[in-house]
Amino acid sequence: MDSVRKTMQEAVGQGIFPGAVLLCARHGKIRFHEAFGTACLETGRPVTIHTWFDLASLTKPLATACCFLVLASFGELSVDAPLGKLLPPLTGTPREGVTLAQTLAHTAGYPEYKPYHEELFRLPSTLRVPRLRALLAHEPLEYPPGEKTVYGDPAYMVLQWVLERILGKPLDAAARKLVFRPLGIRALDFSPPASAAVAATEKDPETGEYLQGVVHDENARALGGVAGHAGLFGTAAGVCALVSALLAAFHGWKNPVFDPDAVRDFLTRKPGPGGHVLGFDTPTRPHSSSGAWFGDRSVGHLGFTGTSFWADLDTGTVVVLLTNRVHPSRENDGIRAFRPLIHDRVMEALARIIHEA
Repeated sequence: MDSVRKTMQEAVGQGIFPGAVLLCARHGKIRFHEAFGTACLETGRPVTIHTWFDLASLTKPLATACCFLVLASFGELSVDAPLGKLLPPLTGTPREGVTLAQTLAHTAGYPEYKPYHEELFRLPSTLRVPRLRALLAHEPLEYPPGEKTVYGDPAYMVLQWVLERILGKPLDAAARKLVFRPLGIRALDFSPPASAAVAATEKDPETGEYLQGVVHDENARALGGVAGHAGLFGTAAGVCALVSALLAAFHGWKNPVFDPDAVRDFLTRKPGPGGHVLGFDTPTRPHSSSGAWFGDRSVGHLGFTGTSFWADLDTGTVVVLLTNRVHPSRENDGIRAFRPLIHDRVMEALARIIHEA
């Protein structure tokens, strides 16, 4: 793994990100787990393998989608259910017939992004969620549902709404009860423990201090840090534990949370635009962030703050890369070219290890 270590060190030296943790596992066995660089430039605090990161959009698969996967596993909800049946405010709107599956797969007609926070921050905190949901209920369709795939955040804000109405509890409490705690995962949560060392992101425009343990995404921050599209924090080990549980279930190993058939249904490509799966991303050829060696039956996701995971369903390989690339500024986008490079280095190193064994 020397080439992997060198590549990570060079990335820090080149300013691609101040700090990072890289974890690589195969069939549940960790092959590489090391920390690099700095968690906060202001204090010089180093990253360790126990550092928590703002996971950004990894919230979508690891919290929101996994909650739906648990409900599907226990037969409590069908992903073919229309939104109008689950959310009465959508009855009579263009969203009425859109299914949960289309919403999970970003084919529901919702836009990529809307700066809802610009209006929400002007409201008292108690009025923000009702106002957001009124906006979501009347959000115009940007394309006919099922016609194409447009990745975005508003769809997952709607999914949060669905979950909270069904379960009668906030998304963070639901994710802890349904997913994280039954799997014994303590290093994933919407609120990092007070004792946790958290990597810094950008400066808070109000306080002028770097955000640490406060969600970077403005829409999620306007909602108090808990949102269907962002707000989750965690360590690389926490991310790997959850993804590994999904992989094990995919291959038939039952656990208290995920039913193998439900996992296969979520993670198997469906007919239609983009060959999508439910809640997760898949490699987009020829320039996938997963690089050249993750197979077509791989799933993963990226986070705006510089986080990602990829899991190859055939080889049982999991790679988790957590960085604070938005520290001190989101304008640093060097990670785009770096992601496929590091994944190729990892897969090549793992292939050498297996060959030598």
